[in-house]
Amino acid sequence: MMNMALYKREMKGSIKQLIIFGAVITLYVSIIISMYDPELMKTLDGFAEAMPELMAAVGMRANAGTLLGFMVSYLYGFILLIFPMLFSILKGNALIAKYVDKGSMALLAAAPVKRRTIAFTQMKVLISGIVLLILYSTILEIICAESGFHGELDITALFVVNGGLLCLHLFIGGICFLSSCICSDTKYSVALGAGIPIFMYVLQMLANVGGDAEAAKYFTFFTLFDADGLVAGESKAIISVLILFTGASILYALGIMIFDRKDLHI
Repeated sequence: MMNMALYKREMKGSIKQLIIFGAVITLYVSIIISMYDPELMKTLDGFAEAMPELMAAVGMRANAGTLLGFMVSYLYGFILLIFPMLFSILKGNALIAKYVDKGSMALLAAAPVKRRTIAFTQMKVLISGIVLLILYSTILEIICAESGFHGELDITALFVVNGGLLCLHLFIGGICFLSSCICSDTKYSVALGAGIPIFMYVLQMLANVGGDAEAAKYFTFFTLFDADGLVAGESKAIISVLILFTGASILYALGIMIFDRKDLHI
């Protein structure tokens, strides 16, 4: 069902973006993990206590007791949410809507390849990019943690957390992919594919601040990714990421069905 020639071409076109986002993630992950030090942690905790609303908005909190807890606090509230999300937004739009907008999709659809195959192949390109970014982040975290703080990282728990992170980004990728399949104009595809995840993240930031804004957590899918709960092995947190994975599967399936029946004015 997948067209390998198209897949290879699109993956080759993804290399530059993957390298850029991988480099940014490398910078932040390596710096933040290297800061895991009792004295520096006191300084960071001081920032969190001095500016609790600002730090809480991006998911950062004070008094992380373990290396993984420190990583969850300072990496999983912003860095590892935003940059893979940006990749999905950019790549998701380029896979379908950009071709339709430029008229290039007519050439693809005119070839002896089913529309469903084209959409499925483009979906695999997006998923492959997301998986590569999360896999790279996981390997990088282990290398940085083991090289600086050997034996202090709970690697099993890290795999669980990053498994949940992958489900979250597959869901975001599903939104971007579906938007790209629905819209024939790139500006609308980007507005929808980028607008929904960014708006949801803003709601999550408001919910993190607490107070009256905490109710916003019931209106954003980011709440379903509970990194602390995954570290603790809470069944609620595991069920939540399974909901994200199921939702992602539905979004991708809908995208393929819509593109398969779409009038491309060929």
